[in-house]
Amino acid sequence: MSALRKRAVWAERQIRLKGDESRHEQTDAWSNRDLIPLPPERRTWGWFHFFGFWAISSLNIANWQTPSTFLTQGLSVRQAMAIIVIGRTLIALFSTLIAWCGLKWHIGFTVQNRFTWGMRASYIPLLQRVLLNFIWNAVQCWNGGRLIAVCITCIWPSFARIENTFGPNMPTTTYEFVGFVVFWFLSTPFLWLRPEKFKIPFQIVCLWCGVGMLAWMTWALAVAKGVGPLWNTGQNIPGGSPWGASWLIMAGINQQIGSLAAGITNGSDFSRYARGRKHYIIGTVLSCMIAGVMVSFIGLVTASAAQKIYGEVFWNPPDLLMVMIDNGNASSKARAGVFFLSAGFAFTAMFENICGNAVAGGIDLAGLFPRYINIRRGAIITFVAAWVVQPWQLINRATTFIQVLSSFSVFLAPIMGMMACDYYLLRKRKIRLSHLYRTRDTDYWFWKGMNWRAIPAWTCGWAPTIGGLVVTVRMDPNPPRALIQLYFMAFLIGFFISATIFYALNVIFPIFEMDVFDETDIFGTFTPTEAAKIGIVPLESTDGFGMGVDGSENRHSSEHVKVDGSGGKA
Repeated sequence: MSALRKRAVWAERQIRLKGDESRHEQTDAWSNRDLIPLPPERRTWGWFHFFGFWAISSLNIANWQTPSTFLTQGLSVRQAMAIIVIGRTLIALFSTLIAWCGLKWHIGFTVQNRFTWGMRASYIPLLQRVLLNFIWNAVQCWNGGRLIAVCITCIWPSFARIENTFGPNMPTTTYEFVGFVVFWFLSTPFLWLRPEKFKIPFQIVCLWCGVGMLAWMTWALAVAKGVGPLWNTGQNIPGGSPWGASWLIMAGINQQIGSLAAGITNGSDFSRYARGRKHYIIGTVLSCMIAGVMVSFIGLVTASAAQKIYGEVFWNPPDLLMVMIDNGNASSKARAGVFFLSAGFAFTAMFENICGNAVAGGIDLAGLFPRYINIRRGAIITFVAAWVVQPWQLINRATTFIQVLSSFSVFLAPIMGMMACDYYLLRKRKIRLSHLYRTRDTDYWFWKGMNWRAIPAWTCGWAPTIGGLVVTVRMDPNPPRALIQLYFMAFLIGFFISATIFYALNVIFPIFEMDVFDETDIFGTFTPTEAAKIGIVPLESTDGFGMGVDGSENRHSSEHVKVDGSGGKA
């Protein structure tokens, strides 16, 4: 072996992940420590973890501004808030539905897709998620940088007048870019934090930003001596509008669900960390219905009161914060108050990005390259990719591209429909865990690693709505009415069409004995109570010999795991 080859082999061994095989943390083409079914000692999330997880997707600028979208379309305040309540209810429902597999079998989205799409075809939804994680991480870093710029201005007011050193071809300013750089570097240390340890950041985020929002609303109401005229906005749909209130409400509900479709799709990535199912349900429902609704309500009331104070409606928090500094003549009190508020928003954006994009991206990348990438390495790669994506180009130039990303639920909803259909109706909530981590003698290889039924089912889910997305993004002046109507219902249409077609294809071209599971807990995944409920022999009850994940003898199971399609059917 040449010296160069020896160095290459040495380098490969150094970067290759290592796991404790006595804990079934084998590292190969399909498995590593972060992909195996999560053992009980790593399931540390209680109800507040899930409350915080969903709260950080609510305690942000986008949710604060949500009512503005509906009011500018001509809907009333009551209609806008009704959309938000209905949307959040459906988000809680779909989140629980999709995440249940992780709660029972303790596997994430990356592995969950293998029994629906096939081992190799599971890369199709995985690559979509990786792309979204890269781009949304960059966009969130840029938006967080705007808040950091406000914080810096509160400390050094002259920063707002910093000279722009970029040329005319750069679609940003030095002021914005410095905020982005500072936000990116401040976020980096949190990438080393494993999901098991997220409780303290969740507590800080919820308390700081929640109290800050309530204090901001209280201040605005006190100074304005009540709400402004915006609060009394009634239905005022323009006469030339082609849409009535019912269609605008339907579109608003679809937008509400679609805005969180990415987080719903990979819900099992985080639900698998739950100490118990009730923790996930309680935390998710409370957060969706309390934090999700209240932030939009507070944003509406604050914007209305600020209209009475400043004579103009400011929906964007950074803009309103800068106005507050200016009207306070940059006094120390004004700057301290604005710093507290902007820092709360910035910290929330920071951890929302780390949890929802960087860590989620790390899990997805681990599914693509299990030998070399775990959650931490994948999160770092996702975060570094922000410099490659260059969000200042996307935000300031390509607003159409951002609109496309926001509408990506057109492609994600069909994936969720297939996941739900396969897990609940076809497999009857039973999975062979050992078959999800190998390509030899596995029920999930199908045809050359691909379940061909998934491709047409997924395609039929987004085909009816893609036309509406295209004409909306292109802003066609007179688009076909039917296309827009389908697009207004894109999430529900995609979900149920794909679920129905996937079910029909499995009935016409059946896969025999789908509702089977391993008789023995070969991973040490389940507590004795969990194993008894499912009908699995727990690891500690085995006699020391059995079949491993790769089909070889394993000293941790009581009998050979069958590879001929049979298995437990309790």
